[in-house]
Amino acid sequence: MTLCSNRADIFFGSARPVVRVVLSRVRGSSPREAGTEMFVSQDSLLGTIGGGHLEHIAITQARTMLAEGTLSSKLDLPLGPEIGQCCGGRVELTLTRMRRADRQAVMNRLQADEDALPHVYVMGAGHVGRAIANLLQHAPVHCVLVDMRKEELAQCEARVDMRLRAIPEVEIYNAPQGSAFIVLTHDHGLDFLLSSAALELGHAAYVGMIGSATKRAKLRSWCNSHCNGLSIDRLTCPIGATQSRDKRPEIIAAFVAAEVLTALTTGARASGGTEETVLLHAAQ
Repeated sequence: MTLCSNRADIFFGSARPVVRVVLSRVRGSSPREAGTEMFVSQDSLLGTIGGGHLEHIAITQARTMLAEGTLSSKLDLPLGPEIGQCCGGRVELTLTRMRRADRQAVMNRLQADEDALPHVYVMGAGHVGRAIANLLQHAPVHCVLVDMRKEELAQCEARVDMRLRAIPEVEIYNAPQGSAFIVLTHDHGLDFLLSSAALELGHAAYVGMIGSATKRAKLRSWCNSHCNGLSIDRLTCPIGATQSRDKRPEIIAAFVAAEVLTALTTGARASGGTEETVLLHAAQ
């Protein structure tokens, strides 16, 4: 579980009492996995154990504990018609009123989780790049938006790590292992340079380049000539390829964000597409 550390600081920094709710055991189908937790005060929440009536019951129990001064309790709930859910499994919840030391331990853990977030490098701050950054600012990733153009970065309103770089490939070489790279600059030659640099790392969780099957073929030829035959089999191009023909930046961004998050959360190495799907270039 990863939560925004700033919000966690605010939530745990006050003197209000808090109950920690944990899915301590899961049998069968459940909206969240065992170990998932949320935190409940009398007037606020942090995290989720899956929503629905299950979460409503947990919140009610936690706030009853706070009102009555109860230190701990357990719930064993079927996820069926009995509570208005249809998962079909059964869960056990452990609820514990937190001490000051517990709060600090959770804050330290959440900060460590945030520090360990996978990095997603959006190489190009054009229309599509900024739209992707707008989405990824809400995801459990460290999004880095990189461009050579100050004026393009200035148009980004997302709360992400923005880096103005005259030599953007340096960001790729210095990226942590397991990072994801989305290449969509204003220049096809630069796209080739950055995509090949990301592929050469050998440890990227995802490497994607905006374009088409034709552009992919041109990159393959370019790598054969300029990169000692570097394979592009692990390259995704086109990125965000679906049956949709909608080329609005926000639509493309949604498909790409889903593609990248799937790769990061499944450990999959994205494979290249072959569709002749020409996507909007980031500079347009």
